Amino acid sequence: MPAGMTILVVAAALVYFGVAQRMLDKMRLTDTQALLFIGLMVAGSFINIPLLTGRTNISLNVGGTLVPLGIAVYLLVTADSAHERVRALIGSAVTAAIIFGIAQYTDFDPSSGAIIDPLWLFSLIAGIVGYLLGRSRRGAFIAGVLGMLFADLVHAVRAWLVNLNTNTVLGGAGVFDAMVVAGIIAVVLAEVVGETRERLSGGPGVPAAPHEPEEEESE
Repeated sequence: MPAGMTILVVAAALVYFGVAQRMLDKMRLTDTQALLFIGLMVAGSFINIPLLTGRTNISLNVGGTLVPLGIAVYLLVTADSAHERVRALIGSAVTAAIIFGIAQYTDFDPSSGAIIDPLWLFSLIAGIVGYLLGRSRRGAFIAGVLGMLFADLVHAVRAWLVNLNTNTVLGGAGVFDAMVVAGIIAVVLAEVVGETRERLSGGPGVPAAPHEPEEEESE
């Protein structure tokens, strides 16, 4: 089973058994909503919608593009402040730029002897950058997932502009796996660091320090 699907199945199990309840609460998601989104991503991963045909074929994977985009929009709408939304969007753009840059200037040919699969490299980078710039759990998820999605979109537009002979699926194949892994990594980092900061500051409910925005401390 592909990495993305495996992680979604594991995530669904954690949600079903209530393990991820606190994290979902912080993201303003219910168990039902989370399971619905996961189900839509899995089902939609088998559906591609053609966008452009010819020498450059571009299609859109429902589970890997539309559903993550819908989740990101929902999280943006339910964010606590405009500051959090701006951080998430800036994080998405920066993540996309870093991923696209690495993809352009790094040789991932099998014969190159790369020590890490590009899927995991891009996922780790997107997840870490997404967390650092998004900060909150919602912001981290948005930045990690949309960062990968934007990078994929830039690649498709570039291929179309130069009339490249290729078949590109937005949000499909390895990109789907990378987005799922990146989103999970970003949220887990935000959860672990958030929990650690809460414990160090005396536990949940302790007011944030004057120099630290409450929205970021409590997310």
